[in-house]
Amino acid sequence: MKESGNFNSNIPIYVELAKSMAGRFISKIEDFRRECENDADRFGMSPTFLERVRPIFQFLYHDYFRVDICGADNVPKKGPAILVANHSGTIPYDATMSHLAVYNNLKSKRLVRFLVDDFIFNIPVLGKVIERIGGVRASFENAMELLEDGHIVMIFPEGIEGIGKLYNERYQLQEFQRAGFVRLAIKMKVPVIPVSIVGAEEIHPLIWKSKKFAENLGLPYIPFTPTFPWLGPLGLVPLPSKWKITFNKPVSFKKFRAADARKNSVVKREAAKVRETILKSLKRDLKKRKSVWE
Repeated sequence: MKESGNFNSNIPIYVELAKSMAGRFISKIEDFRRECENDADRFGMSPTFLERVRPIFQFLYHDYFRVDICGADNVPKKGPAILVANHSGTIPYDATMSHLAVYNNLKSKRLVRFLVDDFIFNIPVLGKVIERIGGVRASFENAMELLEDGHIVMIFPEGIEGIGKLYNERYQLQEFQRAGFVRLAIKMKVPVIPVSIVGAEEIHPLIWKSKKFAENLGLPYIPFTPTFPWLGPLGLVPLPSKWKITFNKPVSFKKFRAADARKNSVVKREAAKVRETILKSLKRDLKKRKSVWE
């Protein structure tokens, strides 16, 4: 009874200690938020935030997804360029892993800015994280501005149709909904590097998607995987598939005239060529793969 009495008498002290610790934690979070806002560029990317979270993504890159890279020397060491890749995975880890593939394999430690569909920014927390690490709302104007600043810009022309493929459609490259990357390349005279990504299809196997209620949430659909929403937040943890990212040889657009960017026949033809390169690269890497997990 005496011990119980001592504990009860100390409860106010424990409460004050907990409140003090919580206050300090909230204060640090607020300081970090302000620091990120202060050094963010006009698109919202924060070097401070990127440096803090990079170790987490490096763990995913090296130890969890065990990403293999092929053709990193095809990525320009300087100057603007466009990366065009297949899209998959429900959650865009393909963009962050591609970012690290370039960052880790180029001595210049170049940063990749990737274009993101609007709906991603409607998802609490995830939208802000994507923005802070370099994601930019997909638009021709934003892409052009990034290229003018000398950045590498990553584009996923399949759009939502790519990232929202059902598992039984995995690695079936969808038609390019957006061929704007060709117009960008012609207008800006920058190279296009076709990129194939193997492994992302398996991290969140999409078995069903529902459009019911999704519109009210600002989403194109609500995903159902073997783990989500059944396991709650744990269902968002990706499965540890083995990845391979291949950077194919750059496609030059210097020979084209500015007027060619306005010709749909030219744009569609060149977009189809890039798509075919990605498709062949995917088939080649899938054929070499021993299993999903190794």
